[in-house]
Amino acid sequence: MRPTRLWALLLATVALPAAAEPILLENARVFDGQRDRGITPVLIDGARIVHVGTPLPAAATGARRIDYTGKTLLPALVSDHAHVGNTQGLEHGDRYYTRDNVVRDLRQFQRYGITTVTALGMNGADFFAIRTEVNADPTLGAQLYGAGGGIGAPDGAPPADSMGLRHDPVARPRTAEQARAAVATQHADGVDLIKLWVDDLGGKRPMMTPEVYRAAIAEAHARGLTVAAHIHDLDQARDLVDAKVDILAHGIRDRAVDPMLARKMRDQGTWYIPTLAIDEANYWYAEHPQALQQPFLRQALHRDVLARWSQPAWQRAQLAGSGIPAARDAVATNLENVRRLQAAGVKLGFGTDAGAMPQRVIGVAEHRELQLLVQAGLSPAQALQVATSQAADLLGLADRGRIAAGKRADLLVLDADPLTDIANTQRIGAVWQAGQEVAGPITD
Repeated sequence: MRPTRLWALLLATVALPAAAEPILLENARVFDGQRDRGITPVLIDGARIVHVGTPLPAAATGARRIDYTGKTLLPALVSDHAHVGNTQGLEHGDRYYTRDNVVRDLRQFQRYGITTVTALGMNGADFFAIRTEVNADPTLGAQLYGAGGGIGAPDGAPPADSMGLRHDPVARPRTAEQARAAVATQHADGVDLIKLWVDDLGGKRPMMTPEVYRAAIAEAHARGLTVAAHIHDLDQARDLVDAKVDILAHGIRDRAVDPMLARKMRDQGTWYIPTLAIDEANYWYAEHPQALQQPFLRQALHRDVLARWSQPAWQRAQLAGSGIPAARDAVATNLENVRRLQAAGVKLGFGTDAGAMPQRVIGVAEHRELQLLVQAGLSPAQALQVATSQAADLLGLADRGRIAAGKRADLLVLDADPLTDIANTQRIGAVWQAGQEVAGPITD
């Protein structure tokens, strides 16, 4: 992976105040982002983990002790693909991109155990100021990184009309020269990575041309920037991998991945973010209305969304929709392609597109994604590794995603063991960010 701007931004972040005393988390089972460490103490000082395991250092002598007997401790989750400030109840669009709405969304991510969020495009002009503010203050929610507005095709994806982009922040170059200029402008603005949309939305919109996306990728790499591409189909994925894209930001959902592409992605180090939950969300909530009675889902939903989704008439109409068979097929194809790419050794990232539309529920989508990764053949430990250490590696953030000395004390405390049942990631007991306990259990 090429170096990114993320480390420079981390170094420039305002220093967090140190805790008054070290904190010792005791008696929890620890999954450190890569493996099960068993019952292991974790010592925090300020915003950082300073020691893991026994024997304990002298610094632990005067530490405030927290007994997590029966709990599982793991790194807080890292999202490589989400959106913020784009929804309000049943509606979506850039008219909702305000500082307060972005903070609202980041607090919800945080409450659900996701403390690092990559807003992958469609960000308003205030993104950069908001990023600086929230990344210096854990009380404002998850840390924020992202791609600014991103780069799309003229009259193409992301469709400004159906996405509610009244003040479209997306650059839409028509030529290679304009593509290079768009990358240069976004680099100067301070984006963390470049986002491209390469999708004709089932033949309904113009596709970004190879001339444009190849120029954008080359210009980004010349500037040390990573490039993530929105795709849907196998053909676009092949072309982008040939063009040396760094990240496929969605799963391939039209056809099975062939062994040649899988090998090429593995050998080039191309990251793959499956976003398995993105198509399932079109029918899952209508298909499982009983989930609306559970605090884990109810607490994540705007009152207008909860009211509509609770209506049996809406549930029946949603499941009878003309696009639902295609959504089910897309999920099945996506699951199979994850199996193939995982077996081939392709690196998986973690993301859901949460926040882009009302049905892509912030926080809930990430925990459902973990279940789908296991359904695709990963073990619970492998799925958790994707959502913690691998997701951090994709972003070039070496200071998180693991429980180890020197890493950020961004932690998720669970009341049940996710290594035996991945659904137990929903049993949130507490969330820590930068050494502060910032959220507790999700209850009515």
